[in-house]
Amino acid sequence: MARPWDGIIPDEEQRAYRAAGFGRPTGLGKKPALLIIDVQYRTVGTQRVPFWEAIKEFPTSCGEIGWNAVDKIALLLAEFRANDWPVLYPHVAPKLNFDTGRLSDKVPAIMNVASRGYDFVEEVAPREGDILLPKKHPSAFFGTPLASYLINLGADTLVVTGCTTSGCVRGSVVDAFAYNFRVLVPQDAVYDRSQISHAVNLFDMAEKYADVMPTADAIAALKNVAAAA
Repeated sequence: MARPWDGIIPDEEQRAYRAAGFGRPTGLGKKPALLIIDVQYRTVGTQRVPFWEAIKEFPTSCGEIGWNAVDKIALLLAEFRANDWPVLYPHVAPKLNFDTGRLSDKVPAIMNVASRGYDFVEEVAPREGDILLPKKHPSAFFGTPLASYLINLGADTLVVTGCTTSGCVRGSVVDAFAYNFRVLVPQDAVYDRSQISHAVNLFDMAEKYADVMPTADAIAALKNVAAAA
């Protein structure tokens, strides 16, 4: 099966990871929760247009690459809704004057996003009963009550979607792993403005921190969890 990093990570390096014993799948537990990270219009734009068009509206947008992932997230969300499993939305809240810091130093555009950009994308927007988690930093765990909510829910597995693969997704996956959750990353339900960074970070997560697979395979695995329950 072709993986997003094939042709980017040399075969010899992939063999080196295999030889060292990395990359073994951990599988799912019994109580999954879905994280939809930063799927707001500021990361995709309000229209399905290519990247260079999308950034005219929001400089932080990933354009149609993000929209393609939204379509996959919608499929996962439907599976979670059907099974009444928890859905959580870590998201960036509007930036205020006192939010200036290292992120605003690195990415000044983040401080000037129009209010519409902070709205959740309608196709995968939260509904009553979902958990909203405004955050100030990449990891959905840092400075938020996410771990507390997950413990209260009895969740043992996180399905992590959203953006960016190399930033907030990766930061959240590493912290979830550190908290000893099982982690699944549907490779086509996360997105990044850089496809190389997207692929390399998926590879690294697959080797060390998470099970990485296409959304179709993730849904099949989730259906098995539901059937076993």
